[in-house]
Amino acid sequence: MEHFSTLILLLRDRTIFLEEVRQGKKIESKILSLLVVSSLFFAIYGAIIGSSSGWQQMLVSMAKLPALYLLTLLICLPTLYFFDILFGSKADFRQYAVLSLTTVSVISVLLFSFAPVTLFFLISIRSYHFFLLLNVAIFGLTGFIGVRLFYSGIRSVMNFTEDTPQIRNRLLLFWLTLYGLVGSQLGWTLRPFFGSPGQPFQLFREVEGNFYSQVLHSIFSLLFGN
Repeated sequence: MEHFSTLILLLRDRTIFLEEVRQGKKIESKILSLLVVSSLFFAIYGAIIGSSSGWQQMLVSMAKLPALYLLTLLICLPTLYFFDILFGSKADFRQYAVLSLTTVSVISVLLFSFAPVTLFFLISIRSYHFFLLLNVAIFGLTGFIGVRLFYSGIRSVMNFTEDTPQIRNRLLLFWLTLYGLVGSQLGWTLRPFFGSPGQPFQLFREVEGNFYSQVLHSIFSLLFGN
């Protein structure tokens, strides 16, 4: 329950949560709690989208979805930390880690909140491309909200003011773009999360094409048919 208490503090009393991060209070326990609860919510949502193609895909997607978000952070976080301290930040790596995990945790909670909607369309509409585009929209919306909260949170904790060098703000915006690009391409590399109709179960697919071309293909298929 302590892990969920940390999440509730983040969602309900965000100002207090960020102030504790600024002061370095209970950073390790916050990191552990956010890792646990976000992994749980991602696993639940992964199970739902994977169940569209059978129990094997459901089990694999339960593991893949948490891995996708945590690996994206693992890849991108060092870039933010080292560039930001190079241009004047005094925060330590643990503070960057917990702030990044707040983003992932918020996204996981929002995905969990969409779970009944996703389950409803999974049961009521048998269209692979519709289900794929629906989830692209859900992942895009939840990611946008999570990133926005991270942007305002890190500016608050790092005491961004008018005197803060502009390059730090530009660096932060660049990093957010990088985070989105790495996340979307890593998701493409780790696919399938949904499986494909008429195809046997696959743990991973051959790396070819990219995420964006598949989205365009699904839009054309949904609108005009194959």
